[in-house]
Amino acid sequence: MARRPGGNTPHGDGGRRARPGRIGNDAATSAHRPKPEGDVALPETDPSLLRMGEFGRAHGLNGEVRLKSYTGDPQAIATYGPLIGGDGRRVELTEVRQAGGAAPDLLVARVKGVADRTGAESLNRLALYLPRERLGAVADEDEFFTADLVGLTVVDPDGTVLGTVADVPNYGGGDLLEIKPALGGATALLPFTKTFVPTLDIAGGRVVIDPPEDLFAPAGPRPPDEPA
Repeated sequence: MARRPGGNTPHGDGGRRARPGRIGNDAATSAHRPKPEGDVALPETDPSLLRMGEFGRAHGLNGEVRLKSYTGDPQAIATYGPLIGGDGRRVELTEVRQAGGAAPDLLVARVKGVADRTGAESLNRLALYLPRERLGAVADEDEFFTADLVGLTVVDPDGTVLGTVADVPNYGGGDLLEIKPALGGATALLPFTKTFVPTLDIAGGRVVIDPPEDLFAPAGPRPPDEPA
């Protein structure tokens, strides 16, 4: 979950905060409830489950695997008990730690029953879900489930459609909205603050942003005398 802070920076006071499976509006990606064992619906089509994270490539030779966490406290993803894989399997995280680098939401995890690289590789791109009821109710008006933000239509204050929310990443400086432009091209990142994202209408399937003029502008060439 993420929280959207107020003010002009991602760290403004009174912001919306991200919680496990939740995201607030200061801004960090799909919702979905497991049925009894033996009758498990695929999470991608079950709106009562929240997407908590997604496995990446294997890490080393002893069963560890990289994991992108979508919880407010990234390592809290391991504290909610067994999760549901995107293919319906039960997944139990036994240990997580932050991966190297500045991004706090990139972890290295161990999974119960996975002890070698082959097993870890089989988890690559597997999304992890949790029932909404196991997270409790949203306690703050500026808190949201990350899952509920991804896929929202992005419009400007005049109602012009600019794109859709593709992800809500956090690279250590606050939650961001990753916006896929309606006209195609590379995605753009926008701080998830009340300044840039004044209105969220989850029920209506849209988010109103006040974007900078160069939001979708490609990065220009570096001046010859600018150091690399």
